[in-house]
Amino acid sequence: MNAPIRKVAIACLVLFAALLVNANWLQAENADTLRHKPGNARQITARLERERGSIAVAGGQAVASSVPVDDEYKFQRQYPAAKLYSNIVGYYGLYTSAGLERSQNDFLSGEDQRLFVSKVSDLVTGHEQRGGSIVTTLVPQIQQVATTALGNRKGAVVALDPRTGEILAMVTSPSYDPTQLASHNDTTASKTAQALNTDPDKPLLNRAAQETYPPGSTFKLITAAAALTAGHQLEERIAAPDALPLPQSRTVLPNFAGERCGDGETDTLIHALTISCNTAFAKLGIDLGDAALRAQAEAFGFNSTVPDFPLAQVPSVYPTAKLDGAQTAQSAIGQFDDKVTPLQMAQVAAAIGNNGVMMRPYLVSELLGPDLKAISRTEPEVYKRPVKPDVAANLNTMMQSVVTSGTGTKAQIPGVAVAGKTGTAEHGDNEPPHAWFVGFAPAINPTIAVAVIVESGGGELSTGGAVAAPVAQQVMKAALDARR
Repeated sequence: MNAPIRKVAIACLVLFAALLVNANWLQAENADTLRHKPGNARQITARLERERGSIAVAGGQAVASSVPVDDEYKFQRQYPAAKLYSNIVGYYGLYTSAGLERSQNDFLSGEDQRLFVSKVSDLVTGHEQRGGSIVTTLVPQIQQVATTALGNRKGAVVALDPRTGEILAMVTSPSYDPTQLASHNDTTASKTAQALNTDPDKPLLNRAAQETYPPGSTFKLITAAAALTAGHQLEERIAAPDALPLPQSRTVLPNFAGERCGDGETDTLIHALTISCNTAFAKLGIDLGDAALRAQAEAFGFNSTVPDFPLAQVPSVYPTAKLDGAQTAQSAIGQFDDKVTPLQMAQVAAAIGNNGVMMRPYLVSELLGPDLKAISRTEPEVYKRPVKPDVAANLNTMMQSVVTSGTGTKAQIPGVAVAGKTGTAEHGDNEPPHAWFVGFAPAINPTIAVAVIVESGGGELSTGGAVAAPVAQQVMKAALDARR
């Protein structure tokens, strides 16, 4: 064989080898990526021909399930509760998915390795492969009351069990009906998605975990925690002037509506929180310093997200850059660049009520096989210890005072001691402030912790105590009634 022919033969062999390597790479190394491409028609047909597992709330009611249909696919996803759970459950459509339908897809579709025995059994018996089912921690009565109490106002409600971290309710408003998004009609699903994505009210946004707001005076719990940790006492008198000139600034900080705290010069720490005194907590923040406030906020979970949480989330923020005196004062009262999610503030309240122990929040209680036998159960897990038990106890006492005789009296429940904190957060020129309430009940050994935000006070120029506290009261009462 002469040299030119030898070179051509070698080149052909190299090309054939490259083709074989590429084919093997596509089929093996890149198979999973190709299989899960949204436009893979073969996979769309395969997954919609399989009976997908259900998603249920506590008590067993299915809020997402698959029913047989007579179209080109065998099963249609349905959502009998419509808007009530959509921000959590999400939807499962031809090309897209959201919520638990997305994060738990492998288990619901039957592809999860924990369902291996079930898959082998189906092969042996000749049954069609089926997906596993999920039981959530959501309590229907609490979810319904929270939804009704929030009404048509924009905002969110999160309810947790402080002892375990179970999410008992998670409501966002406005919401959406996922039914049309799961339609097998591509045109119907696409038009619905476009309408929801372009809606200025952002109904697809889970405000409970994906939206941040200035916390307003609810952040005073963080400042109070830092103060108590530093050695301050409940009855200690702290500076509480009628107006506070902010350092390195020409700004003079007033109290809400020009109110007086204490004698106009000083007030006790507990009374300052009870009436939500701005100047007292701003001065306290300056004295504690930016680093102490940041450390306490991060101990509660700011500037991070909950690992392995099954829904999309964004971190709550305490500014990471060094703040000057004026910025620190504003941050200490929940303004400047402080940003929080309702989920974060429910965790703050829960940790205080649970003697300073923050449990990891979770939504999935059980995973069930296609035969509905339990495959795994979520066990409560300690997540953080943001404050010591004695600090938590003092914060609890302060928060009870807020509800018995301070800004949070509309959160009172007859016969039950309630602890809470109101917030009225400025967020824009000529905009009504956001209305906040966070709290827990019963105050000793609580079984329910809540965070409520009503965006722009629901259009009312009002306070967290007037607008958000009544919502929280209804949710806490419903939780106590439902779990007796």
